[in-house]
Amino acid sequence: MEFTCLSKGGCFYLPPCHMLNVCGFRIQFDCPVDFSALPIFSPVPSDLDVLSDKELSSHLGHGSLDLDNVSEETEKPLDVGSLIKAEPCYKIIKNLWNPSFTNIVLISSPMGMLGLPFLTREKGFSAKIYATEATARLGKIMMDDLIAMHMEVKQFYGSEDDAISQWMGQEDLKLLHHKLREVTFGQNRADLSGWMPLYSAADVKDCMQKVETLRYGEETCYNGALVIKAFSSGLEIGSCNWTINCPKRDIAYISSSIFFSSNSMEFDYLALQMETIIYSDFSSLEFMNDVENDTRVPLIDNNLQPLGKEETLANLLSNAAETVEESEKLYFICSCAIQSVESGGSVLIPINRLGVNLQLLEQISASLDYSNLKVPIYFISSVAEELLTFVNAIPEWLCRRRQQKLFSGEPMFTFVELLKENKLHVVPAIHSPKLLINWQEPCIVFCPHWSLRLGPVVHLLRRWCGDPSSLLVLEKGLDVELALLPFKPMSMKVLQCSFQSGWRRYDRC
Repeated sequence: MEFTCLSKGGCFYLPPCHMLNVCGFRIQFDCPVDFSALPIFSPVPSDLDVLSDKELSSHLGHGSLDLDNVSEETEKPLDVGSLIKAEPCYKIIKNLWNPSFTNIVLISSPMGMLGLPFLTREKGFSAKIYATEATARLGKIMMDDLIAMHMEVKQFYGSEDDAISQWMGQEDLKLLHHKLREVTFGQNRADLSGWMPLYSAADVKDCMQKVETLRYGEETCYNGALVIKAFSSGLEIGSCNWTINCPKRDIAYISSSIFFSSNSMEFDYLALQMETIIYSDFSSLEFMNDVENDTRVPLIDNNLQPLGKEETLANLLSNAAETVEESEKLYFICSCAIQSVESGGSVLIPINRLGVNLQLLEQISASLDYSNLKVPIYFISSVAEELLTFVNAIPEWLCRRRQQKLFSGEPMFTFVELLKENKLHVVPAIHSPKLLINWQEPCIVFCPHWSLRLGPVVHLLRRWCGDPSSLLVLEKGLDVELALLPFKPMSMKVLQCSFQSGWRRYDRC
């Protein structure tokens, strides 16, 4: 049995990616996209006149800089002009093998699914793909939204073929600021094969046809040799851990997990009492650093954790202090939001976490009512209506508290009542007639994308970046200096927080 780290991940938006070779079968866990690299690109200007004809015709590679003398000491300071003005490409996880060698792909969360169409469109790919029903649906919704947001950029900068030629030439890359080169190539100065143009709607449709969905605890048998099951990880709605029963040993693969959840079904640790347990999310440990340097590591006893008692894993994850800390963070964000709207400013929340957004929506609306503030809340996304409708129709994937509300005749989520009372407005785009009719400031807006390069957040951030009373809520894991570069000078307040993503140390807001 051999275990290989393709990517140790970095945050909620970039879950770990591994390959397991067991009983002659090659199993890949998750297929994410590294969206943290997107800020090297320039967002679409709010006005076409912002870019002159000269700027549009002088993309990277057409400057007069002497390439022999480029160095960190002589290059210009990093500014908005340093960003790549082209249709973005996306940084994917490089597989070390021919895709035809992979037998199974197991998807643990919607974020771990966003790179799947890149893999399924590869020549020779024929692996069996498994995901929970909820993960498959949420992943599909997120991919559709990504394509819709990307289309705006594509329409401005041109076709994807032009986008690649504009900046991926070797001479062009030498003109990049050294900080952008570090993001482009990574710490190991890897090649550019990990950068890909975004997949199409047809690619997504073809990808989804290859996915076999499972319910929690449902068995599926692969090739008469492996029995595979998914169990709740508690991280997000539909996210899961995996058990694999092999002829010679039983394996549990534990993805990013949390013990207590406000929305998703609770972490199911009782189902993971296996002979061999693989923890996916210990990137801070020396073992994972070793894997990063030498990607192929045989699994040996001291890298595996046998569970003699069911309390072992429960004690590892059930940290009450972390739950209290999470609640304190949400309360602090709400208090900052209320202060902003009371002073006449608006609040922009580009956090792409369904669970966190549902909690923030619940607590912010309660705080507005308590403060007697009549401030509208907007959810702007091409898939916003579909997303809320789906979440409200899957009680079997939710935690006991949400299910008990349903059984008692109450709405499972606050947004149901907010929509009825016209306190929450769900619109597909920033230019939607419904939004233009109902728009009112100050307001609170939930919208994508957390990279600050795609979607409604780009236009709203340009609108409010000069307002010292307004508030931008970001999640840690994003290079704030690089992400906010196109919106400087920034007078808007910025609050950056971390949220639970597994069993790591968490920083306070």
